Amino acid sequence: MTDTPSTTPRGKTTFTNPTTPAASRVAGTTTTIQASPHYTTTRRHSLYGVEDRIVIDPGSRIWKVGFSGEGRPRDVFYTGGPNGPTFWKLSRASDLADRQEEDRLLEIRLQHCLRSVFHDSLLADPKARKVIIVEPPLLPLYIKETIARILFENQVPSVSFACSHLLSLFAIGRITGLVIDCGHLESVALPIFAARPMFPQIQTTPLAGDRLSSHLRALLLMFATYLPPPSSLSAAISVAANRATRVPEEVLTDALIEEIKTRCCFVGDTLDSVKESRREATPMEDDGSEMDIPPSSDAGSEFSHTTMSQQGSESSAAQSTPRGAETPIPEDHLKPLANLYKSTSTATDIRMRVVPPLSQQNGTGRGTLIIPGWIRERAAEVLFEGGDVDEASLAETILNTLLKVPRDLRKTLASSILVSGGTAMLPGFIPRLYAEIARALAPPKSSSRHDKLTLPPYDKYGSLRPLLPYFAILNDPSPPPPQSERAGANAGKAPAFSPAALSWVGGSLAGSLKIGGVEVSRERWDEQEARQLAEEEEMTDKNEPSPQYTRTILPDWTKSPLPTGPPPANARSAAPA
Repeated sequence: MTDTPSTTPRGKTTFTNPTTPAASRVAGTTTTIQASPHYTTTRRHSLYGVEDRIVIDPGSRIWKVGFSGEGRPRDVFYTGGPNGPTFWKLSRASDLADRQEEDRLLEIRLQHCLRSVFHDSLLADPKARKVIIVEPPLLPLYIKETIARILFENQVPSVSFACSHLLSLFAIGRITGLVIDCGHLESVALPIFAARPMFPQIQTTPLAGDRLSSHLRALLLMFATYLPPPSSLSAAISVAANRATRVPEEVLTDALIEEIKTRCCFVGDTLDSVKESRREATPMEDDGSEMDIPPSSDAGSEFSHTTMSQQGSESSAAQSTPRGAETPIPEDHLKPLANLYKSTSTATDIRMRVVPPLSQQNGTGRGTLIIPGWIRERAAEVLFEGGDVDEASLAETILNTLLKVPRDLRKTLASSILVSGGTAMLPGFIPRLYAEIARALAPPKSSSRHDKLTLPPYDKYGSLRPLLPYFAILNDPSPPPPQSERAGANAGKAPAFSPAALSWVGGSLAGSLKIGGVEVSRERWDEQEARQLAEEEEMTDKNEPSPQYTRTILPDWTKSPLPTGPPPANARSAAPA
């Protein structure tokens, strides 16, 4: 409470008794207007009005939906169920008939999901709600057209498409940064400067959640242990080792793999740091052990970038064949890698109760899956190892993006890295990513030979090495000691939003501020549909084949012409003679 000043007729200011302001009330009622818990305004909540837009983040596996102006989605659900397939894949069918069949199935599934969004998750009327689609930069155009057509058929007033990477930056209050989105199908790095996505510098890698799930499944099939349920209650007290078998593939459903990945797995430190810490702890111990013998490059790449095909519970791991391969992977190539991880891991084993196969469901309980601790810690190594040119690791993807941007922007973008996506939710993921960037920028080891004819080793990231003190990840939960003032001002300074929800939160903020992406109204869509229908009828009357690709009004940066650079300084329009 403060004193209220008042002015006397002579111009002198005096203070009267303190007063307390009364609470504002709605006319005719005695109910006080309560602000939303997600933002400090007195605007009515979206449940009682139609001002807020519906924000949809359509992923290939998980959708997040809700109203703009709120701090978290109203509903998060699997598109095809926990054990269902993904909505789309990185490739399409080559045959035209098969591709049309895939498109029809996709449209049916999208109709079901969008109907569930409005009538089950949000309980909203489509005719009174504008929609914001959180659009990944590499989302295929035919999927965007299918979503827009279904929404406009349900009388949605307008649909806006906004870049997911830009919305992630909006969520933390920034407009410049390098955003890497680690999703389910792929990981995409996109630099953004002054709220303008630099699409020509985009970099992508298929090392993402799907590859991690396949890699984890292969590790469990090869090295985990399964205890079937006892045949009787008297057999339950027998020694468990007598009942241990290999893991049947029927047990490892997609839902179980997802649960193991999200609840049991984490990302450990780099192997080099583990070796150094052990040498410091026992300096007199001989270091010539299996830990110092890395696996062969061929075996490591095969093991990291292959998935196991379906096999019976009695088939041996040596005869297991990766999906799409013609020859089986010998188990001898996998043992050195397993021995290396076992010797550097301190994680404990975990036992999980799982549903047994149909042949073992005899009513005596559930089976037990024993997950080795080194699998929990080192399963995510597949994301940081890297493969060929088309399968760069996450750190290499970030550095390749910085190599493509102009030099005067590299320091700004390197100090403003943002990590988003569901795969980044693994504990220790972001600190490990920073450590991998630092390891990739380390100077190459000098050769012992001093021959003038010997060429120096290829240093791909040599031009980025001076930027190492400036690297900073905005949402790093445990940033390292800063090496520069710029890194100390940025590392770990982002709000504590979940990396998986960053893009949706940015879409919620953009919708509440009415600054969504490119907006397409229903009237404009109907005009374009009518124009295309008239053109097709005209081509039919002339007995000419209809064009295979039709024009669209949806935003698509891959089809629009990109400027080659700034105009020359002496470019002027010619004056009339």
